[in-house]
Amino acid sequence: MDLGVRWTLHGDGRTPAPGAVVRPDERLSWPRTAGLGAQHVVAMFGASFVAPVLMGLDPNLAIMLSGIATVIFLLATRGRVPSYLGCSLSFVGVAATIRATGGDSATVTGAVLVVGAALFVAGLAVQRFGARIIHAAMPPIVTGAVVMLIGFNLAPVTASTYWPQDQWTALLVMLFTGLAVVCLRGFFSRIAIFLGLLFGYALSWALDRIFGKIHSPVGGDAVDHWRLDLSGVAKADWIGLPSFHAPSFEWSAILVALPVVIALIAENAGHVKAVGEMTGDPLDDRLGTAIAADGAASMLSTAVGGPPNTTYSENIGVMAATRVYSTAAYWAAAGFALLFGLCPKFGAVVAAIPGGVLGGITVILYGMIGLLGAQIWINADVDLRNPLNLVPAAAGIIIGVGGVSLKITDTFELGGIALGTIVVITGYHVLRAFAPAHMKERMREQEPLLDSGTSSYDAKDAEDARSGPGAGS
Repeated sequence: MDLGVRWTLHGDGRTPAPGAVVRPDERLSWPRTAGLGAQHVVAMFGASFVAPVLMGLDPNLAIMLSGIATVIFLLATRGRVPSYLGCSLSFVGVAATIRATGGDSATVTGAVLVVGAALFVAGLAVQRFGARIIHAAMPPIVTGAVVMLIGFNLAPVTASTYWPQDQWTALLVMLFTGLAVVCLRGFFSRIAIFLGLLFGYALSWALDRIFGKIHSPVGGDAVDHWRLDLSGVAKADWIGLPSFHAPSFEWSAILVALPVVIALIAENAGHVKAVGEMTGDPLDDRLGTAIAADGAASMLSTAVGGPPNTTYSENIGVMAATRVYSTAAYWAAAGFALLFGLCPKFGAVVAAIPGGVLGGITVILYGMIGLLGAQIWINADVDLRNPLNLVPAAAGIIIGVGGVSLKITDTFELGGIALGTIVVITGYHVLRAFAPAHMKERMREQEPLLDSGTSSYDAKDAEDARSGPGAGS
């Protein structure tokens, strides 16, 4: 059985020839492959390390399991789909909602484990029946609205939890990160979130030295505290296993988390489509396998207390810039992730990220997640003048973002993300059943969801991938 773990040496093993690319089944020399693997780890640092911190989970366990998830994905896709699986930011709002209603880390991981199982089943269905079944159930108007309400539902977390801890640091970090995203080029623009974290760390340390402790709310009441508290780093060991815990399952938490499966399907679809265009190898036949592999990896991760995973568009940027699509580089990246995960001191550094720094980062990050929904609409030419599109999306987004709830019994209610998603999906299909023919006819002209996805990859990246500078590491 071909598991995609054999690679032929590309050219002289140094850099791709002019106009050439290093295909998934090829590699450069092992030192250069290891260097590219390190680049891929750094590219996903910002989001993949911030996400578990925001979810209240162990960042060491998250990074270790991201390496294992990447290995599972590469084996499942037989080495045809180069990808790194990092912690999914789509679940941050879910975790915040579950914790706000009294749930703990076990409740969070139990809920997202069920989402991983649903994603796995969806992948098998796509593999068996084709992508058309996903598009039939979740056309672009539905998917875009759900992704949008998931992102914007996070706004109160930033406004009430992180920003007030140190508003001036948050403001400066927001400005720095925004400038980094817009002004930097190539690889550095792909790690703008990570650079923002480094800037925030340095700024918080300097402000502590200059002004001393800050008086601000931390987990409730306002107290005097250091902006950057590294006491946990000094106590942490250099080598050791992260902390594991078993999941627990509650229906209320599961219903809050399930809508995220829609965003994960779109993310995987966009990634597979982008990689296929970049490598010149159509990967439509691998789409179901990729989705199922992501679901299986997320199930494994959450079963031991880690966060769910998803494909990362940041790593597409690295491939576009270097023209190296070798899966050997991703095996190297997975190895580095495992090593980082076995260093508790490294995890303590991540866990010490100041609240003000997270405030500045999440203002941009959460907004970007929400606006991916708008990107889906734009890519699919969704017509918001059509009431069949406008009404369910408008109602669902307001319910999701505003925290509207529906009390079912004395002990169970639906609200926020879960209720907003139900309104969008059921509202669209019910209205479609009664809509006049001319409204439904306009819907048929839209592009299928799975031709676009939520990847940040675009035509310019494809051109850069074909004609950009060679990889050198």
